Amino acid sequence: MSRIRIGIDTGGTFTDVVALDEDSGEMVTTKTPSTPGNPADGFMAGIHKVLGIMGAESHDVTSVSHGTTVATNQLLEGKTGSLGFITTEGYKFILEIARQSVPDGYGNSYFWVKPPRIVAADHVRTVGGRLDFEGREVRPFDEASAVAAARWFRERDITTIGVCLLHSYADDRHEIAMREVLSREHPEAVVSISSEVLREYREYERSMTTLLDAAVKPTVSRYVATIAERLSALTAEEPEPVEHTPAQPTAATLSAHVPFHIMKSNGGVLSADEVVHQPITTVLSGPAAGALGAGLIASRAGFDRVLTCDGGGTSTDVSVVLAGEPTLTTEGSIGAYPSKIPMIDVVTVGAGGGSIAWVSPQGSLKVGPQSAGAEPGPLCYGKGGSDPTITDAHLVLGRIPGHLLGGEIPIDVEAARAGIQQLAGRLGLGLAQCAAGILEISAWNQANALRQVSVKRGLDVRDFMLTTFGGSGSLLACRLVDILGLAGVLVPQNPGNVSAFGLLTVDVKNDYVQTSVARHHALDHAAVQRSFDDLTARATKALDAEGFPRSVQRFARTVDLRYFGQAYEVPVAAPDGDVDVDYADVIALRFHEEHRALYGYDFRSDPTQQVEWVNLRVSGVGPISRPEPRPIDRSGSGDGVTVRERAHRSVRPVCFDADAGYLDTGVWWRPALLSGDRVVGPAIVEEFGSTVPVHPGFAIRVDDLGNLVITKEVGHGTGQ
Repeated sequence: MSRIRIGIDTGGTFTDVVALDEDSGEMVTTKTPSTPGNPADGFMAGIHKVLGIMGAESHDVTSVSHGTTVATNQLLEGKTGSLGFITTEGYKFILEIARQSVPDGYGNSYFWVKPPRIVAADHVRTVGGRLDFEGREVRPFDEASAVAAARWFRERDITTIGVCLLHSYADDRHEIAMREVLSREHPEAVVSISSEVLREYREYERSMTTLLDAAVKPTVSRYVATIAERLSALTAEEPEPVEHTPAQPTAATLSAHVPFHIMKSNGGVLSADEVVHQPITTVLSGPAAGALGAGLIASRAGFDRVLTCDGGGTSTDVSVVLAGEPTLTTEGSIGAYPSKIPMIDVVTVGAGGGSIAWVSPQGSLKVGPQSAGAEPGPLCYGKGGSDPTITDAHLVLGRIPGHLLGGEIPIDVEAARAGIQQLAGRLGLGLAQCAAGILEISAWNQANALRQVSVKRGLDVRDFMLTTFGGSGSLLACRLVDILGLAGVLVPQNPGNVSAFGLLTVDVKNDYVQTSVARHHALDHAAVQRSFDDLTARATKALDAEGFPRSVQRFARTVDLRYFGQAYEVPVAAPDGDVDVDYADVIALRFHEEHRALYGYDFRSDPTQQVEWVNLRVSGVGPISRPEPRPIDRSGSGDGVTVRERAHRSVRPVCFDADAGYLDTGVWWRPALLSGDRVVGPAIVEEFGSTVPVHPGFAIRVDDLGNLVITKEVGHGTGQ
């Protein structure tokens, strides 16, 4: 009997699966087409497929971790449903007032159209009662107005409600009372309260995050319940038929024979029992897993400053990893909606393999953000697609083979050529020029996203290695080196499954925050200590519930600080220990250093510029055992077989530059490459789930862990 852990990442086009045999250390990867109509079907198909490859049974599975885009897609598509919002009397228009800001500055204000409201104006109700910013009661909670609001929503069959009362981050008694009224007067309602979703000041962002949580709660709950029930049936000797799926399942509903965890945006996982109570934490679930997996692989390979590029079928996600850890932010957004939950700092651009190439009304070539997705997909899939895509352009130029997944999915080269040719005719270009133009635009879209997470944050991109993964992540790697002047590229083994691999490396992690605004010179150290102790106690309780012994639980503190008068904060890592004057001064010094690193200046020598403490945070971590990448065999073992004899498969014409035309290019089979092997471009390196085009002037070296390290050859300049 084996002990097998499985990671499954559901993307827009493919569902990626990685299985780890905990006894032998063997790792198996595979893919299966995603099923957008019912993602659970693709999920279960992936489990059956990987177990079949390993010759294992369902009872061998010890845990399943899942990265899902269910919440993300719902919000990106604006499908928030009919929401209700309850707030404090006198603050009915908090969502309209917002932050009075325009994306990209006020120079864009003439063209900018304010996004639609997440809650209809007539679906906002207010209740009496008021707390001040320190949690002191100014006016008592008005239960009569709360009952009236609950009945108003019940009469109109509005069953998804967000509650955000003024200053509830300081004291949640009024929000708890409001939830009790809703439970009594409107028991069918799915309710999110802000003091549980985001115990942090800034009423607009807290309101929006709470409403997003409420909006996705029914969908995420149904999805997670369906998966959990099917996992339970998979491992049960006599599976019971599923009669229905509740809108908000209880822990008992989700109990399965297999521990089931969902990836969170903060770089941790949470049990399925708990995630239905914190659904907003699952947005950016898949990209977070990919950044973690890529960071671990790059760190093991000896690279501590890394940019990640996760190319999928619909989009490309990029992030920064420093010393093996992705950077976090609380200033993110999902589509048009701001969200202040802690999340890995990921920038997404619509430049995936299925991104559509089109002609603007002005007659110029555009690529994305519209995508052909998994269905119907690119023209070459032969599933009814009508628009040329990035994948079609790669195929026409010979950069990818005439099949996908090692031949499991044949593709139609002629359909791709016809679609690109038609587009080329509209633009007055040749076939190769048009296809190359599509890829050039895509490369610059990705490069701009990489600049957002690096250059705009004060990082010198030339010091970074780029780790590419995902099915399409490595296709433009060499061009990105040229555009950005990167140090090189690292392509992990099985790059199409790095996000799924990342799911096997993820600890259980819960974040807790408490706003506590105070000037540094007047800081109440005992109050800060009490807040840290309270947050740590909450984190401990959650880890206890997840089954982690106290001896292995870890806790990380963070403080958000700013200079008095600034609008936004800088997060600073805080050490363990008792909070006193020396402790606080250490954190203030770290803030000055972080501020200089981000903005190029600080005020540590100016006593008139006071430091202000804003938010206290504690993350509780339950560690798991991480799979370790295994060294591969070295070449030159004395058998006399050269790398060409071992790994060279064929030659095909490939276009790397439209002006240079097609070059006869060697095709190499990656599984046959060994540590120490070197391949000089032009070359194409293929494997089951992805392809790496190596442009002229670049070379690949295979390291001890089987990663491909791509660098520019000495003597070849950077083409801009």
